[in-house]
Amino acid sequence: MPAEQTAASQYEKGEGMKKQEKIFVIGHKNPDTDSICSAIAYCDIRNRTFQNKKYVPKRAGQINEETEYVLNRFGIQPPGYLSNIGTQVKDMDIRESPDADKSMSLKNAWDIMQQNSIVSLPIRDKEGYLEGLITIGDIAKTYMDTTDSYLLSRAKTQYRRIAETLCGEVVEGNEHGYFAEGKVLVGTADPGMLKEYVKENDMVILGNREEDHLQAIEQNVSCIIVGMGIKITENVLKLAHKKNIVVISSPHDTFTISRLINQSIPVKYIMKTDNLVTFHTEDYTDDIQEIMIKHRHRAFPVINQRGKCVGTISRRNFLDMHRKKVVLVDHNEESQAVDNIDKADILEIIDHHKLGSLQTMQPISFRNEPVGCTGTIMYQIYGEQKLEIPQKIAGLLCAAIISDTLMFRSPTCTLQDKMAAGALALIADISIEEFAKEMFRAGSNLKDKSPEEIFYQDYKKFIAEGDITFGVGQISSMDEEELKVIKKKLQPFMVSECGRHGVTRVYFMLTSIMSRSTELLFYGEGSREMAESAFQMEPGDDSFNLKGVVSRKKQLIPALMEAAQMMSSDYA
Repeated sequence: MPAEQTAASQYEKGEGMKKQEKIFVIGHKNPDTDSICSAIAYCDIRNRTFQNKKYVPKRAGQINEETEYVLNRFGIQPPGYLSNIGTQVKDMDIRESPDADKSMSLKNAWDIMQQNSIVSLPIRDKEGYLEGLITIGDIAKTYMDTTDSYLLSRAKTQYRRIAETLCGEVVEGNEHGYFAEGKVLVGTADPGMLKEYVKENDMVILGNREEDHLQAIEQNVSCIIVGMGIKITENVLKLAHKKNIVVISSPHDTFTISRLINQSIPVKYIMKTDNLVTFHTEDYTDDIQEIMIKHRHRAFPVINQRGKCVGTISRRNFLDMHRKKVVLVDHNEESQAVDNIDKADILEIIDHHKLGSLQTMQPISFRNEPVGCTGTIMYQIYGEQKLEIPQKIAGLLCAAIISDTLMFRSPTCTLQDKMAAGALALIADISIEEFAKEMFRAGSNLKDKSPEEIFYQDYKKFIAEGDITFGVGQISSMDEEELKVIKKKLQPFMVSECGRHGVTRVYFMLTSIMSRSTELLFYGEGSREMAESAFQMEPGDDSFNLKGVVSRKKQLIPALMEAAQMMSSDYA
């Protein structure tokens, strides 16, 4: 199978996902072209290498126009959005619940719960939607309430269920009918006494005396139950038939029948239906722990994305949760990672930035190379694995290198980046210069965007020495006039953003690709002083004009970090 077809079948069509271990590959928040394209490429590499695992590309933020153009240009769907990598209910061992409907008897429900060693039983309709919940405690409470002789009629108990509970059969009458009026009593007195306390529509449990049977029929009872497997005379059955009286025969004695009969009421009569505490498969476990502690039920129903009940979870399920497995590309900073990264199992990191603050639970594969783009590393891995690069993937990786190196103008660009881009362009059948113009034009079309959209399009948060937290955004454009328009939009917005998310100093790089320079905007207490120290210059009216500075990673951040360290030591 050609490499391009393989990539399409694995990524675009999503085949081969049956029962495979799922591993997410994801870049940083506010993703750029490199982080998106590298995630897609690495999934292609791994899915063609491992059969028992499924690598799935994800994104931790909104895709910008440049990346959107690149994906559309090569016909690749964008990765799905993943804002939080924390464990969810679906990552727990959800206990599958046996089928149980509201018409079954309490005895049926009890038997199911005993057979499956469960204490809570979700009641579902034929489609699987939750209708109620019954617990062992609910059944026990009902069973202990032996003084209510009208329980069966109030519960509208079906005669067939009564016969099943008593291990008997309906020998006369409509087994699908319901006992809806009257009380249940045992007829132990002589016929004369029965006449006094047996009323119309009652259900009466009798022995072997035919005269008792006839007296009950004369009283127009709803149902006669005869125990001990005693044969009922044809005369009694004939009269019962004439009056539409149900006759049930049971092998049990009168005492056992009396003890069991309340278990025949339908589950729907006692099941809980209001204010049920349920969880959804997509709920995060951090959000449900307090609810579990507050309510302290033994088990909680779980509802899937289609609204159907798939089982139950309990507090003990927290002991065996399956943490999500993730591969990080194009970053290794906790502040830039998808939310709750500390709750996931990081398997690998592939990056080209400085060492960050992430920590892992065990040793991992960490590939960090001093190149201008993670896409360059992906190109190398294809070669190491002796895998043919699909044409579409080659286009994505070439775009990533062009973007991250500003078409080889950035000081982060290396000979490896240039060689990789050239080889990828040949596979993708594109002209680097022409494609770069199209891509940058698409990415810098920001005139109709809000200040917030522009600000967060490529924004990263950093923590320096002395707990100095600052954020840096960047826009690169080939249009000088457009950068001036963007500046007017951003300056008032930076004022409102400073102080949010713990960021005390805000910077924004307006980078001109053509002139290889950056106008650095700043706001926040200490932001001017830190930039002055970093670049040994004073700002103009409201910004720093940094000639030759185009790389945030290699030129701006190291200088600001060093300045922050110096300022922190001065204060110390």
